Amino acid sequence: MKLLITGVAGFIGHAVAKRLSGQGHEILGIDNLNEYYDVSLKQARLDDLAACEDVRFLKLDLADREGMAALFAEQRFDRVIHLAAQAGVRYSLENPHVYADSNLLGHLNVLEGCRQQGVEHLVYASSSSVYGMNDKTPFATSDSVDHPVSLYAATKKANELMAHTYSHLYGIPATGLRFFTVYGPWGRPDMAMFKFTRAILAGEPLQVFNHGEMSRDFTYIDDIAEGVVRTLAVIPAADPEWRASHGGPDSSSAPYALYNIGHGSPVGLMDFIRAVEAATGKEAICDYQPMQPGDVPRTWADTEALFAATGYRPRVKVEEGARRFVEWYRGYYGV
Repeated sequence: MKLLITGVAGFIGHAVAKRLSGQGHEILGIDNLNEYYDVSLKQARLDDLAACEDVRFLKLDLADREGMAALFAEQRFDRVIHLAAQAGVRYSLENPHVYADSNLLGHLNVLEGCRQQGVEHLVYASSSSVYGMNDKTPFATSDSVDHPVSLYAATKKANELMAHTYSHLYGIPATGLRFFTVYGPWGRPDMAMFKFTRAILAGEPLQVFNHGEMSRDFTYIDDIAEGVVRTLAVIPAADPEWRASHGGPDSSSAPYALYNIGHGSPVGLMDFIRAVEAATGKEAICDYQPMQPGDVPRTWADTEALFAATGYRPRVKVEEGARRFVEWYRGYYGV
């Protein structure tokens, strides 16, 4: 197939491109290489992909309406994996307007490209952050997600609504994937595993929010990539029997689907830190802080729908994932 991967220089985009390479596809990846975090890391991911002869790169911003329209018209992709977005819950408190550009306008441009060119399946990134103030666990895609606690989460919920609208109006098969706390080699510097490893190896204090009383459904990057690839092959079908009066938000009379991608077993924040300590061989210096605005105390993914659709369950436990990350980190930074 001819595939488009948006955000290919990003953490998940890079992993998905590597997973799909060598499978007989023609893959084009786009990214705007913004400066939200170290651009040299993004470039290093692209350099790593340079060995994949079936992966090409084009620098392009999702918010470039004319550029995106021209890209879809020229390339005529079979399927699209839309992973590009302005990430970060806390950063959305500081710089909200970039989230509108990337996550709303950019998502709309992808949807329009899929509509104009009749793309046969759009798989796009949502986030576990959409569960917001929900306190029923594990989080299920059938739950209501109408109470986000960050602008980032609100834009991801908006992405799901926009995708459903296009599925309903134009019959575009669209699948949203709610990612749960992704970590692993080539990860983002603003995420917990990266921050904790850097601080522990440097002998510096690491900030531990809500005084350590938090848990996350940490999910290893290879498990995420496998879930994305398997979902790409499962094209949602319209359910003519679906009714809003008794149907859930994760199904529809349109060809639309939502899945959680998480490990399915939350890990306490302090247990996570202990896994990093074991992998580095050094003890953490913890600076305990109150809860951050926009944060939630726990996440936990109900992954049964994903398993039913794809036959796949994430496998890598946090102890092994931490070991692999620290090994990569030491190699990449020479420490």
